[in-house]
Amino acid sequence: MRIPPFTTEVETKILKEEIMQEIERVIDSGKFIMGPDVKAFEEEVSEYLGVKHAIGVNSGTDALVISLLAAGIGEGDEVITTSFTFFATAEAISQVGATPVFVDIEEDTYNLNVSLIEEKITQKTKAIIPVHLYGQAADMDPIMDLASKYNLKVIEDVAQAFGSLYKERQVGTIGDAGCYSFFPTKNLGAYGDGGLITTNDDEIAEKAKMLRVHGAKKKYHNEILGFNSRLDSIQAAILRVKLRKIDEWNEGRRRVDSYYKKYLGDIDGIILPTERNFTKHVHHQYTTTITKGNRDELQNHLKEKGIGSMVYYPIPVHKLPLYDLDIDLPNTNKLADMVLSLPIYPHMSEEDVKEVAEAIKEYFRY
Repeated sequence: MRIPPFTTEVETKILKEEIMQEIERVIDSGKFIMGPDVKAFEEEVSEYLGVKHAIGVNSGTDALVISLLAAGIGEGDEVITTSFTFFATAEAISQVGATPVFVDIEEDTYNLNVSLIEEKITQKTKAIIPVHLYGQAADMDPIMDLASKYNLKVIEDVAQAFGSLYKERQVGTIGDAGCYSFFPTKNLGAYGDGGLITTNDDEIAEKAKMLRVHGAKKKYHNEILGFNSRLDSIQAAILRVKLRKIDEWNEGRRRVDSYYKKYLGDIDGIILPTERNFTKHVHHQYTTTITKGNRDELQNHLKEKGIGSMVYYPIPVHKLPLYDLDIDLPNTNKLADMVLSLPIYPHMSEEDVKEVAEAIKEYFRY
């Protein structure tokens, strides 16, 4: 692809020397698991986010599973969430023995429609997992109000939204816990798997720290069933370097958004991302809605032009074989056939955006 959906090529050139020095330092130290770099990263990311506890784990999926368990969610419980998300959101709920209860999304933001949550709450409901999809915060205040009213836990899925703000607060610091992924394509991405749990709740933090190391507060003194879910020291060292660039590179993504608005803002047939006034969108994905023609035809047209694109997500979670639910989620079902994520990365040039836009205009015959 001449213009891929995402690339780390420029950031690698910028950071390679510094990152290689950090990797060599960790190798020379011989401290590869739960070493000083993990602790240092946890302290630095905690300060950046403005949260009391930051707990490094093996992946964003583990962050969700461990957070749910640490919050006391388990067998027989129900957790309200969205079906318009990556499978891991619902998978984590099922892994702890609970049942995901799916709520429809807003048509313009793709996030949970908070006005539909309360009607789904039952005596079995114990938590809500809002997903800050594509880099934009879900509307957290009404979610927190419902949680307070019904004594529910709120676990934020922040896998795609590191650095996004909700009313000047970092997402992932508003609910009982926040769950981040450091998959390499994320806004803050490692060079392998990695994840993070954030919380201001001391009890959740203590339980999460135990769960990530086989249920032990002290080595070999295992108290509960846990996991082997530790953030590697090398990945922590890499993340420490990249954390210092996150604001600059998130602004780069927002700059790319301004280019798309400049060249595609008045084109009939494509709806560009909507940014609510209570949030700062960090555009992990640049997801559009294709309202004319055919989404798959447009994607093939772009491919022929050497332009990559992605569909997140072609099958809503409730329709996957594991769940296969016949439920009324009109926006979710409709948008799965209409969304198309265009190329975006912090260092994408205006000329590249213009080329993408020209190809899209050609498809719509502008």
